[in-house]
Amino acid sequence: MFQRAWIPKLTITVGDQAFLRLPIYAVAIRKEELDMPTPQKEMVISELCDIIKQSSGAILTDYRGLTVAEISVLRKRLRAIDSEYHVVKNTLYRRAIGQDATEKLGVYLTGPTAILFIRSDMVASAKTLSDFLRETRKPDVKIKGAWIDGKIFSADQVIEISKLPPREQIVAQLISSLNAPASNLIGTLNNILGEFVRTVQAIADQKSEALQAS
Repeated sequence: MFQRAWIPKLTITVGDQAFLRLPIYAVAIRKEELDMPTPQKEMVISELCDIIKQSSGAILTDYRGLTVAEISVLRKRLRAIDSEYHVVKNTLYRRAIGQDATEKLGVYLTGPTAILFIRSDMVASAKTLSDFLRETRKPDVKIKGAWIDGKIFSADQVIEISKLPPREQIVAQLISSLNAPASNLIGTLNNILGEFVRTVQAIADQKSEALQAS
């Protein structure tokens, strides 16, 4: 793609008389050159790429209305579960994730964006964020969607994920059941599976309703 870069008109004069006015422009400047990232932007993109490689997923949020102190509180809670929260520029994040992911996430990459990068526990990260947003009670601060294990999740689906039992609870229930009669183990497994099935069904119902609405 090429774009014209206009240069101010040139006036040639002799004495106090103007003889010629020529509009001058350069026609061979590539749009990519006009949009070339600065070294600082390249550094940010490189840092984002490193964070993305170390993450299993990302939850995108709108952070308008949050104070610096509130963001610090959220970051502290997320660090405790090995997750990170960063305010990012949509254009730089698009460059970091590549065209394929950008096409899928494009609907969420509008307006101010802050991203929760998940390192390990998806449920704990979603729950920590959901609880924090509920506590702050700021309508403009909300979940946009998520990109987890190569799949897109809506805001409602992220909320459903946050309602799943935490990993530690599941492990504790299984260990407890192993030391109990077999019937208790079966009951515990059924409860865990039941919770998972209900969450999956809720997500499926939301997708079905969205398709019918469209």
